[in-house]
Amino acid sequence: MDLRTANTAINVAIETANGLGVKFCIAVMDSGVNLVAFNRMDGGRVGTIDVAMKKAKTSALFALESGVLGTMTLPGKPVYGLEHSNGGLITFPGGVPIKNGSGEFIGSIGVSGGTVEDDLVVAKAAAKAVAEL
Repeated sequence: MDLRTANTAINVAIETANGLGVKFCIAVMDSGVNLVAFNRMDGGRVGTIDVAMKKAKTSALFALESGVLGTMTLPGKPVYGLEHSNGGLITFPGGVPIKNGSGEFIGSIGVSGGTVEDDLVVAKAAAKAVAEL
């Protein structure tokens, strides 16, 4: 994940967000869980900064959508309590792995600011755009 690719993801996320009429925070991390790019849209809630970053972190650590882990972290499920590991994770939708055109995992995007459904729509649009580069 280089800065150009991360900025492509951010720009597509912003375009998608504008279409929804919602202000988001958007974090892009590389496969080593390092922040590469971040944007808080004008009017985006400050509380969503940490959530977007943790969604990206969760997705980068496991190369999975953050929401997929949500079903596995419920009481009585295989990884109950996982969200308390690694300095805090988010296990609801909005964190999505990013793959390049060859299908190689290169990082993740985390989006927060709308409903979790909207967060996921924005994140997936950005990840799709990167895969099509």
